[in-house]
Amino acid sequence: MLSPQRTSDQHATARSQSTLCGGLASGSSARVIIVDADRRAASATAGWLCGLGWHASAAGSIADVRKLLGRGKCDACVVVAPGAAGGAGEWLLLRNTQQSTGWVAVLPAVESPEGDAGWDARVSMPAADEALLAALAVAIDAGRQRIDPPATSLAASPSPTSVLGNAPAIRRVLEVAARVADTGATVLITGESGTGKSLLAREIHRLSGRRDARFVEVACGSLAESLLESELFGHVAGAFTGATTDREGRFSQADGGTMFLDEIATATPAMQVKLLRVLQDLEFEPVGGGKTRHVDARLILATHEDLDGLVAAGRFRSDLFWRINVVAIEMPALRQRRCDIPLLAHHFLAVAAARAGRAVEGFTPAALDALCSHDWPGNVRELQHAVERGVFLGIDTDIDLADLPPAVTAAAPPATAGGCETSLRHSLVAPERQLIVAALEKSGWRRDAAARALGINRTTLYKKAKRLGLDLSLLPVAGG
Repeated sequence: MLSPQRTSDQHATARSQSTLCGGLASGSSARVIIVDADRRAASATAGWLCGLGWHASAAGSIADVRKLLGRGKCDACVVVAPGAAGGAGEWLLLRNTQQSTGWVAVLPAVESPEGDAGWDARVSMPAADEALLAALAVAIDAGRQRIDPPATSLAASPSPTSVLGNAPAIRRVLEVAARVADTGATVLITGESGTGKSLLAREIHRLSGRRDARFVEVACGSLAESLLESELFGHVAGAFTGATTDREGRFSQADGGTMFLDEIATATPAMQVKLLRVLQDLEFEPVGGGKTRHVDARLILATHEDLDGLVAAGRFRSDLFWRINVVAIEMPALRQRRCDIPLLAHHFLAVAAARAGRAVEGFTPAALDALCSHDWPGNVRELQHAVERGVFLGIDTDIDLADLPPAVTAAAPPATAGGCETSLRHSLVAPERQLIVAALEKSGWRRDAAARALGINRTTLYKKAKRLGLDLSLLPVAGG
């Protein structure tokens, strides 16, 4: 199921939230296709969107989608479990022929690498109303920009950087990025997962003279080698089964702009050979074609792995390593710039609060202390998700300790003793709320399953939640 059966209250909530999704308010004239192998589920979601004013149609397979697309323009297509409704390769080919359409993938908790590649937006199953509406807004905007990218002026002053931070480590990174932006030198960005390598690559592109051209990003580890070659270099009609027309690759799309290859360490040995030639001469042939193409693209690459170690182990070509290691920039881990945590946390709070339609003003001192004390193994991305969770699950105007993930609160400094029963009762509220929320998350938001896991009945679960100030009606629903 894309989304559980919705009550009238949830419909009203979704209507109010839809006004926040990229300007797509209820009554939007956007045309949407909902694809689900469970045709009844697709019809239910399409009907719900129609009730909000969208023009939504249901489809059960990729063949149904092709028929609907043949009848006219589609602003967005939501595909539930792409593998079940056509397969990653087929969806990839269709997406490449429908550039003006925004594509949303609704994926299970454990996502397959192929099924998660190249979508404009992704939502985890089960998809909450606000998450789906937000993803639709992102996808529709992406489709529109592919056809009509926003005009910018070379003479215009660059906008403020999207890489936030005042710590010396991040300021040094931004200084190096500014110095190399217009040199055209190949840049290798290293650092742990979640540190913002993709954001830095976009920042270098934004500061360069190529900023009016396209920034093309490809995650090398997200596609099988056969699909990656077609994705990078394109293919000619008849090159393989399903290749009915010529298709332009990402390198061609980056001509005049910037090509960003993320997760470069995951490239197979065969792909490394092909990439070496492209990176040296910027020449390649489309899959199945014999005509050599030349492009003028600035190259930026990124990895969270130790390339020196991979070269020593024989898992990464030394000649390719020296070709890409021209200017190396290491993104610092978040624990190395803790002074930036409050700035980043408030930025993510403002974005998430606007998306959720909630008036959340800040953090309680205890919550902010917990954020600053955590080591953040997932870095900035983990911080973003922790703050978003607090916004979506919190009930007050400030995010409190109980609204944060257990992994974060475990590192929180101990509360000052109050010397009375009230402080003891207050100290027990946070762990009880965390246990309930954790049980709900683990059970897929099913209230009955969460109650069983906690060793109580459903009525007791609701009573406890009410006593703890946890409004279950604001949490996602999954048929429980």
